[in-house]
Amino acid sequence: MADAVTPAGRVIGLDRAPAMVAEAAARLAGRPQVEVRSADVHELPFEDGSVDRARTDRVLQHVDDPARVLAEFRRVARPGARIVMAEPDWEGMLVDSPRPDVGRTLARFISTEMIRHGTLGRSLPRLCEGAGLTVRSVATVAPVFRDLATADQVLGLRRNLARAVGAGYLEPGAEEWFDDLRCRPFLASALLFLVTAEAA
Repeated sequence: MADAVTPAGRVIGLDRAPAMVAEAAARLAGRPQVEVRSADVHELPFEDGSVDRARTDRVLQHVDDPARVLAEFRRVARPGARIVMAEPDWEGMLVDSPRPDVGRTLARFISTEMIRHGTLGRSLPRLCEGAGLTVRSVATVAPVFRDLATADQVLGLRRNLARAVGAGYLEPGAEEWFDDLRCRPFLASALLFLVTAEAA
């Protein structure tokens, strides 16, 4: 993004965690047009109508109030400003297995218990319109994982399986499902919505 702005332009990154702000600032120390600030996305530290572009990637699923964040995007956006968002729909997580019921239950557990807004991807266009933004495009991406270790790192299969058992979503012993995945060709996928909106 820094490469895309004019020499007079600025890119401002926000995070509410001081450690993340410090890490990002250190990584971008050689980029004078980039600024990293500590802020809450529910109360953006910008004047009304002062932002040309905004981008979020898998952030809104975790915030307290996605609709309020989108209203903030609308407030700070200049007319014609573009806002690009990527959010998953965790019910769209698929894992090939001889026991598909375990994968379905795990996806339901993640989308209802582990992620604050686990089905936000499908709701994002509606929420954008409700915030006064015009949705220009909606696309889906479904990355395919053929490596169990990578899928486990990205999707949290093993740790969330144990949590689902502990929460009573799955019977004790369901952890064997993960061990079985190691013994056969592996395939998993997840659904990600990409939404582009504009301010009028």
